[in-house]
Amino acid sequence: MVVIDKLQKKYKGFELNVSMNIKEGAVTGLIGKNGAGKSTTIKAILGLISPDGGSVKVMGNDPGVNMDAIGVALSDSGMSMLLTIHDIVSIMSATYAKFEREKFIKRCKKFELPMDKQIKDFSSGMKAKLKVLLAISHKAKLLVLDEPTTGLDVLARNEVLGMLREYLEEDSSRSILISSHISSDLEGLCDDIYMIDRGRIIMHEDTDVLLSKYGLLKMSEKEYEELDKQFVTASRKEKFSITCLTNEKQFYIDNYPGIVVENSSIDDIIVLTLGRNEG
Repeated sequence: MVVIDKLQKKYKGFELNVSMNIKEGAVTGLIGKNGAGKSTTIKAILGLISPDGGSVKVMGNDPGVNMDAIGVALSDSGMSMLLTIHDIVSIMSATYAKFEREKFIKRCKKFELPMDKQIKDFSSGMKAKLKVLLAISHKAKLLVLDEPTTGLDVLARNEVLGMLREYLEEDSSRSILISSHISSDLEGLCDDIYMIDRGRIIMHEDTDVLLSKYGLLKMSEKEYEELDKQFVTASRKEKFSITCLTNEKQFYIDNYPGIVVENSSIDDIIVLTLGRNEG
């Protein structure tokens, strides 16, 4: 669906150099700190910036060619805050041949989004819902979603994630690229996850591998000194102990019965992996 090969983009004090593959029928997560390169990567996919090197192919074409087939929800969407949803319906009907007008209006009513109020008067949560509703409103083959659930409470977030699952179920060839700092969104939705830091991809794993094979090791400094570290990917020193991240927790369960081995969440993986790269 999307193939990024050694994409390069240089700014003052920052250089992006990434390769990614977003497969047809899959949901891919992109995680990293603010300024890590997530938005730059997304803008390159959408043709909003020109690469300095490498290539990006979207559905076999250069970025910007298949925009009717892409649904987009960006944190800085550029949507006029003076528009109403009635205005947006007219614009979408004229722009997209496959715009599902009645379904879109029905969903807006379900989420209690006022049709006649200007967007500038919406709450942050209402704006977030509207962006996602627009992205899925015209039968896109690819969704590109940048922090789509930011500003939503738990109930609304679950409803939005439910809509995304429904979107995927309607056509098994559809794909999603989603960036999010809410790990539960990624764990419940994504097939694979890329972690980006300082413009580089530093980890790529299937989500089920992250949740099943990765783990936390907790031990004393003496135990750490004696530890076989071939499967340790990051570590952090606590006041009286050391916590390690491993991508082969079963190895340590089998060979080190004296140390504590716990399941890790995506949050744990983010904190330990990115913490390792701060020094």
